[in-house]
Amino acid sequence: MLRLSPAGQYRFVQVEQFDVIFGGGEANVAVSLANYGHDAYFVSKLPKHEIGQSVVNALRRYGVRTDFIARGGDRVGIYYCETGASMRSSKVIYDRAHSAISEADPEDFDFDAIMEGADWFHWSGITPAISDKAAKLTELACQAAKRHGVTVSVDLNFRKKLWTKEKAQSIMRPLMNYVDVCIGNEEDAELCLGFKPDADVEGGQTAAEGYKGIFKAMAKEFGFKYVISTLRESFSATHNGWKAMIYNGSEFYESRRYDIDPIIDRVGGGDSFSGGIIHGLLTKPTQGEALEFAVAASALKHTIPGDFNMVTAEEVEALAGGSANGRVQR
Repeated sequence: MLRLSPAGQYRFVQVEQFDVIFGGGEANVAVSLANYGHDAYFVSKLPKHEIGQSVVNALRRYGVRTDFIARGGDRVGIYYCETGASMRSSKVIYDRAHSAISEADPEDFDFDAIMEGADWFHWSGITPAISDKAAKLTELACQAAKRHGVTVSVDLNFRKKLWTKEKAQSIMRPLMNYVDVCIGNEEDAELCLGFKPDADVEGGQTAAEGYKGIFKAMAKEFGFKYVISTLRESFSATHNGWKAMIYNGSEFYESRRYDIDPIIDRVGGGDSFSGGIIHGLLTKPTQGEALEFAVAASALKHTIPGDFNMVTAEEVEALAGGSANGRVQR
């Protein structure tokens, strides 16, 4: 997608120009994984014109493979993002109607060829939300992944500006039958799947105990191998507490907590967590170590402008290992 943002913390109505940034849910995950040394491919459809090519170039710049991007259609999806500060929230305005991927057809993709030899397929709840066609493509991709023995993960990512909870559940619940690793926060679990944690999240109560019941229920109903939730304490737009929890069907693990202050850019924080947990589950010996990597990676993303998490695995490992003083590295 194309992100258009006022510089710094300016409001939309104050500026006469926007900064151009490329990003979007699954693309952000792909960039993170490429940064960690994985062979990451992005699957989508983009117009043949120069703006579409600019998106392709942005992905290639950070090592993401673009072999499976179909070309055609008229539009790149756009969103406008205003960065908040203190008690003023950030704001997103979508302009995604008639984007190339929202109008793509099954014939645009050979999902069996795409999944052949792959280890992992990741998608987010934003993709099926953008159109019924995109929802069907998501289902076909998941089916192909299962045929080829590929691990499937989802970031539930409910977006109330794209669909209702009723529409979300009618689409998302059947898709969960293809998912091995389910990632989402408390709002996503409730609005996409109908599971509500026993915790007052708005009041800052993010104790892991309140989530254990729904983790078990979700794993039982859908057969997930892992259920994972980020736990965010939002004190202001620029000050959050950040941790996560994972459940593998028998044991729970709660990560260390990070106090992120100041936040530079929250956008992409969840995607950086998804990229981190995929890397962690592929490379770490325990679910606890995988989760600590993911939480540290996402904490770092909050300090970086733009959608992409521009950190190395070594930087994440240093933070996860306790190096959080921010001293200059000489």
